[in-house]
Amino acid sequence: MTKSFSTLRNRMSPEARKRAAAKAKRMLAEMPLNELREARRLTQEQLAEQLGVGQAHVSRLERRADMYVSTLGRVVEAMGGHLEIRAVFPDGTVALKRLAGG
Repeated sequence: MTKSFSTLRNRMSPEARKRAAAKAKRMLAEMPLNELREARRLTQEQLAEQLGVGQAHVSRLERRADMYVSTLGRVVEAMGGHLEIRAVFPDGTVALKRLAGG
């Protein structure tokens, strides 16, 4: 017999729920481009249409290890977001401007 997720979650200790929530947050904070697209409930075809390119182009973009910041900014904007880039140092974080057209 299967159990609902809420039933299983309710059986977890508060500490286990906290650890699970932290792990989920980390996983969402660090996501490959294809998983981000899927999390936004977009197909490659839908994203390609938003970008004005073919589906094969989106597939190649998602497999790339490196791309222009402006290209990444356009992809994120086509998904409905905006790209922010930060430099993180031991003594603080600085938002970098004018890298993705912003």
